[in-house]
Amino acid sequence: MKRTFWLASYPKSGNTWFRILLANLAHGGETPIDINAIDSTDGIASARRSFDDHLLISSALLGHDAVDLLRPALYAHLAERATERDDQQHMPVRFVKTHDGYARNSRGEPIMGGAHAAAGALLFVRDPRDVACSFAHHFHVSLDHAIATMGQADHCFFGTPSTQWPQLRHRTFGWSSFAASWIDQLDIPVHVIRYEDLTAAPHETVAAALGFVGWQASSAAIDRAIDAAAIDKLQHQEAEHGFAESSQRARRFFRKGIAGGWRDELSTAQIAKIEQDHWPMMQRFTYMLNRPTTVADSRGLNGQ
Repeated sequence: MKRTFWLASYPKSGNTWFRILLANLAHGGETPIDINAIDSTDGIASARRSFDDHLLISSALLGHDAVDLLRPALYAHLAERATERDDQQHMPVRFVKTHDGYARNSRGEPIMGGAHAAAGALLFVRDPRDVACSFAHHFHVSLDHAIATMGQADHCFFGTPSTQWPQLRHRTFGWSSFAASWIDQLDIPVHVIRYEDLTAAPHETVAAALGFVGWQASSAAIDRAIDAAAIDKLQHQEAEHGFAESSQRARRFFRKGIAGGWRDELSTAQIAKIEQDHWPMMQRFTYMLNRPTTVADSRGLNGQ
């Protein structure tokens, strides 16, 4: 049976870039693949159509809590039949994207199915100050709104009961709570990928992730995939053909692709609010506080 791994991330943390890289790695060609034809993942875990087609019941007839009771069985079923599927046959493992926090349903079962549904997860994390900027741009909301949303420990997407969304309700929690839900659970192993490491040391970071999932790839193949997924090439493709996964509210999906851009976009008050909300989790991922250098600091740095 082909092993399944979740590609888990709070929105705007590098999940899409990594999926495009995987698609180029599997493709193995010299020319970057079409960003609108990537098949490196088995859709997104919260896709409503997948739920309806495989369980043979309309999720529209069920409440959110009832859907959550069935999702563990769905994911276990899909993992079991992974070798029978026609898609992703060129890949050694099966990847499934998710923005779900690792939550449990009313029976106490992990909604993501635990060890029955996946062999592990790659968890993408990004400095919450950069996430806030990208989140605001993607969803076309103010920075203050994005920051407030990231601080809501009970936040969920597609949870409005009167609207039939294309995705099932999924609990993203807040930025800190999302990360904690994955790294603190004990059902499946998790390999953390920091966005900052993807940008600063892409080869080493990608190689470590591939080692975790058991995908053997040559150093040259990894380098080709990284080059094919370079931000300028993605931006060029999006400018020419658009990107299917882009929000209708945003002008473009591939914006900057850098780490630390928040320094030019956030006010002092906004930075302080993010750090106040998320400092304990930021420490766990070695993100540093933004603190103005004082006279005493300067003297210390100069050895005076």
